[in-house]
Amino acid sequence: MIEFGSFDLAYLLPFIAIGFVAQAVDGALGMAFGVITNTMLVGLLGLPPAQASARVHVVETFTTAISGINHLIHGNVDFKLFFRLLIPGVIGGIAGAHLISNIDGAFIKPFVLAYLAGVGVWLFVRGILYPPKLLKPKVVEPLGLVGGFLDAAGGGGWGPVVTSNLLVQGAEPRKVVGTVNSVEFFLTLTISATFIFNLGVADIAGATLGLLIGGVMAAPFGAIMAKRLSPKTMLILVGIILTITSGWSLINALAG
Repeated sequence: MIEFGSFDLAYLLPFIAIGFVAQAVDGALGMAFGVITNTMLVGLLGLPPAQASARVHVVETFTTAISGINHLIHGNVDFKLFFRLLIPGVIGGIAGAHLISNIDGAFIKPFVLAYLAGVGVWLFVRGILYPPKLLKPKVVEPLGLVGGFLDAAGGGGWGPVVTSNLLVQGAEPRKVVGTVNSVEFFLTLTISATFIFNLGVADIAGATLGLLIGGVMAAPFGAIMAKRLSPKTMLILVGIILTITSGWSLINALAG
């Protein structure tokens, strides 16, 4: 039987808070749960990158399942795009999870933080330029491969990388969000299984419960924020927060 460790509220509170904040933002933006959660777990709480990414993806298995079902019901899934993203995304996810699970955490941490800071800058710039100029989409499979790899290795990034790029290329926004979210369920399920195979359940379980509690609590607030705040404002705010948090943590990691 899988146990989530002793229910120590004081221990779980930081993880509940992280899950709450990340899900509230993700509910408003349709992206950034993984990136925000992983940034806080690695940069603020000091978790090893592999454990942080594993916990993020276990939680996202539940959240993306609910999201994917709702998008399917509302006809937001482009099945041709779905399968073009699915296989490369899963392959990239497995590769990224294996890599980060078998490399010393202290060695890989600066690279993960640099990647997360880069995603923050990307989101900030995209917010400033919102809405982006739409072009005919051409790159899909390579995007899925890279997005899956970075999502596993960096603990997040599938939404910001894949969704943003497809929108910039000119794909229909409603179909992009619905399809990318639906593929993400299978991606997170595969990545979680890979982490469990490499790390075992004990290294993943504990804090995952806190992230789940916080994420569930924040779900209604994310919907409210989505109505009250514009995508432009949210993208700029998330970009600033991620860049500052990851950048500061990166400086500390390199200094140490």
